[in-house]
Amino acid sequence: MTLLSALAGDAETEALLSDRAQLDAMLTVERALAEASADTGWISPEAAAAIAAATANFQPDWPELAAGMARDGVVVPALVRHLRRHVAEPHRAALHKGATSQDIADTALMLQVAKVLDLHEARLDALLARLAHLAGEWSGRQLMAHTRMQVALPTIWDAKLAAWSEPLQRHLRALSAMRRSLLVIQLGGPVGDRASFEGHGDAIAAGMASRLDLGLAAPWHTTRDPIVALGNMLALISGSLGKIGMDVALLAQNEIGALRLAGGGSSSAMAHKSNPVNAEVLVALARHNAGLAGILGQAMVHEYERSGAAWTLEWLTLPAMLVNTGAGLRLAVKLAGQLRLG
Repeated sequence: MTLLSALAGDAETEALLSDRAQLDAMLTVERALAEASADTGWISPEAAAAIAAATANFQPDWPELAAGMARDGVVVPALVRHLRRHVAEPHRAALHKGATSQDIADTALMLQVAKVLDLHEARLDALLARLAHLAGEWSGRQLMAHTRMQVALPTIWDAKLAAWSEPLQRHLRALSAMRRSLLVIQLGGPVGDRASFEGHGDAIAAGMASRLDLGLAAPWHTTRDPIVALGNMLALISGSLGKIGMDVALLAQNEIGALRLAGGGSSSAMAHKSNPVNAEVLVALARHNAGLAGILGQAMVHEYERSGAAWTLEWLTLPAMLVNTGAGLRLAVKLAGQLRLG
């Protein structure tokens, strides 16, 4: 799939969601758990220091972790077993004490998502800046409007560019506002009630949130509406980018000629063509994310206190949506730089 990734992928987003990035985030969470537990007196400072040293110098056995993932349905049990071999015997029991796999995996995901959102927001800013530049450059220039694929009445480029920019501005504001409810720690213990922390759970959760620069929240093992809301937001961003892509592809048709593209795609048989490749991919990514948003919504349905099926469905869906959105933003910035009046 390397060739397809060159067209519709995004290396920067993919790196932030890679196995290595996920493992590093999980180690960071285990370290924060140990340090916050020591602050409350639930484990000793010496144990926390030993765990911090083990996580800092950890070299993964990737085949062992992969085998554990296949066996257990989540990588954390294998990771904890592996880590314990690097913690001195008096302190091994303190590692992961009170926590469940989902606490580590979900909190690590939030650390990764925070970095992805930083990237997405920076690209949204860059795209909006480019569209604002075009609005200034093309202000007052006429454009024939089309309704229902038919010639309508003359309009101006100011209106078209506003229709592209205003949804993106709303999405940027919404993405920023979403951080407060989305980017929170997960700490519930085996059944999501913090009972396994013997009265220390709330204090440990607060300590972890402070160390990880995440928000504080009640356990959300089976309440996945913030995850689904993120997916819906990603679909909205991709949909707005897809609208831009569709408009550009149509306006750049030879028969319309309202736009031309600098550096369009070539044809193997027709040397005269300049194909609107980036615009086309924006449309495809928008439709793909719209479909994935529907799938992600089904991950809200959990059985009892944890669902392996719903959780796995999230893993199959949310990363793809984040990559699709990163790719769309990357391509939209590039496309905006290709636009020339016809």
